[in-house]
Amino acid sequence: MQMSVNKDMSGMAISLAGSLAHQESENVVIAQGLKRQDPELLDHLIEVYQHRLMRYLLFLTGKREVAEDLFQETWMRVLLRGAQYNGKARFDTWLYTIARNLVIDLSRKRTMASLDEMSEGGEDDRPFEIPTTGPSPLEQFQSRENSAEVGEVLLRLEPTYREVLVLRFYEELSLEEIAGMTKAPLSTVKSRLYRGLAALKPEMEQIRASRPVGEAAV
Repeated sequence: MQMSVNKDMSGMAISLAGSLAHQESENVVIAQGLKRQDPELLDHLIEVYQHRLMRYLLFLTGKREVAEDLFQETWMRVLLRGAQYNGKARFDTWLYTIARNLVIDLSRKRTMASLDEMSEGGEDDRPFEIPTTGPSPLEQFQSRENSAEVGEVLLRLEPTYREVLVLRFYEELSLEEIAGMTKAPLSTVKSRLYRGLAALKPEMEQIRASRPVGEAAV
């Protein structure tokens, strides 16, 4: 039995190592192609990441027209500044960083409450405990019973919480990657994640309470 477990663990380690090596190799290929301004590579990247990038921008801005404009601008920046990508980090984190910076720049110009506050600290980073009675907000979020409802709730949350939740659970970035991308301390990222998760539950309950009796979730 022990030998079988050891084999399984070894197999998992080899698989993980192979996956990481493949990711690094893919990043290098992308970096080389961007330096050459390869049009076929750019078309491929747009095809692969267009839906994820638009979803991220929609969650950050809450407005489709704004998100669509920033979507186009993001890909223009990728084309013009592709030589800056060295392939050491995941391409999607670099892509989202460009998009995020564009959102911040736009927010500053329009002087509206937004992601601008995310880069300035001043947040309460004291440990935050999530109540343990009943299903946790994390469990409710991960169940994805109604993705439309979850999306609606996320747009109600503060931008600082919303962004971390989207990057963690939709884009599946690690907390360390989110910290690097947002230039926030890891403790701040964790605080935003837990507070955002805790804020999901009452918002979800409010949506369900407002639904007519007998109406099923779509």
